[in-house]
Amino acid sequence: MQPEAQSPRNWIIVGGGAAGIELATRLGKKFRGHPTIKIILVDPKFKHIWKPQWHEIAAGTLNYPESEVNYLLHGQRYGYQFELGAMERLIRAKQQIILAPMFDEQGQLMIERRALPYERLFLAVGSISHDFSVPGVAQYSDTLDSQQQADQFYRRFLQQCIRRQYQPTNTPFKIVIVGGGATGVELAAELTETIRRLQQLNWTHIDPSQMHISLVEGAERLLPNLPQRVSQAIEANLVQQNIKVYLNHAVARLTQDCVYMVNGEVLPADMIVWAAGIKAPEWLAHLGLAHNKLNQIMVKPTLQTQSDPQIFALGDAACCILPDYPQGVPPRAQAAHQQAALLAKSLHCATLGKPLLNYHYRDYGSLISLSQRTAVGHLGANVLPGGIFLEGKLAQWFYWLLFKKHQMVLFGFWRVALGTLGQLLLGKIKLRVKLH
Repeated sequence: MQPEAQSPRNWIIVGGGAAGIELATRLGKKFRGHPTIKIILVDPKFKHIWKPQWHEIAAGTLNYPESEVNYLLHGQRYGYQFELGAMERLIRAKQQIILAPMFDEQGQLMIERRALPYERLFLAVGSISHDFSVPGVAQYSDTLDSQQQADQFYRRFLQQCIRRQYQPTNTPFKIVIVGGGATGVELAAELTETIRRLQQLNWTHIDPSQMHISLVEGAERLLPNLPQRVSQAIEANLVQQNIKVYLNHAVARLTQDCVYMVNGEVLPADMIVWAAGIKAPEWLAHLGLAHNKLNQIMVKPTLQTQSDPQIFALGDAACCILPDYPQGVPPRAQAAHQQAALLAKSLHCATLGKPLLNYHYRDYGSLISLSQRTAVGHLGANVLPGGIFLEGKLAQWFYWLLFKKHQMVLFGFWRVALGTLGQLLLGKIKLRVKLH
């Protein structure tokens, strides 16, 4: 008599950002060929781009083919299955997630609503901008919550530049970025790099003196969670790039062409970017799982949700309270990377009958890109005793290494090394700014 086939055990990862795709890759390699465990990654897009690079998309300076990862091809190579779709609901009683129907650009149904059963579920859906209930944010500002939004911003920015090149004017082009965190700071600096490169392409009417970029922050300094020396160095660098920095300026409301401050000041704007804070997507708060006021799912040190041991959360979508982090581990790329690595190891232990491992966050410091020419940051005490301040080319090199570390998780050392060598050899003949 033939032995009865075992039912498949679906381990479903929702979200293909840094945490999700790294977890899918690690689990896919560990359980490739397993008789029952199937790793499934769910995302509404076909391709992954590392989120810390989205400001480069918005500024038109990112080389897409070198940075995109196609989930279908990547999953085939590294042992996981990809499902196109956006999670809509959770039915815990049946251990199912419901994926929303998908429509084409003409509104025609492409994929019907469908259910996916799971044995274990991993929520890694990242974060979105937090508007803090400020009037006008949704109607009048751009956000960088997705690759598509970053693309849309750059198309609008480029259209403004084209008009100024072929219809010269002395009227300044005013961009106001609200939020002095990493996204706002890096976008402001990268836009100055784009303007510089357009000039190098003989766009003689793109005058940097007529490009007025303002960065607005409600706190006393930029990046208030980083050491003060880092904040001061970043502010000095931005000012050197002719970026106007407004500190202690809380925003009261936005209109189509103005940013109104609580103190009564008004900043005229041709384009407004909102990058003032983050929260987890709203729908997470409606899954019936314990969550905080930022919609983040509350998890134990094992990264299991407090409401269901078969459901895990990681990355920006999770709030993991640890003794040294009573407000939760900060939502950084390094936390997502560490959590994905921990879970892959922990789940392998669980299949051997061992208990799940506890997560311990290690802060290796922070690095901020100030255009592709320089960076500023610090390496934490977990790297060097007492930490160390970094600036200039050395900081830029460490920033570049962070992306390469992410790539090595996805592709392995040799593929990344050979690919990087090819990029370096071709770099001199590539267009350095996107013009479409």
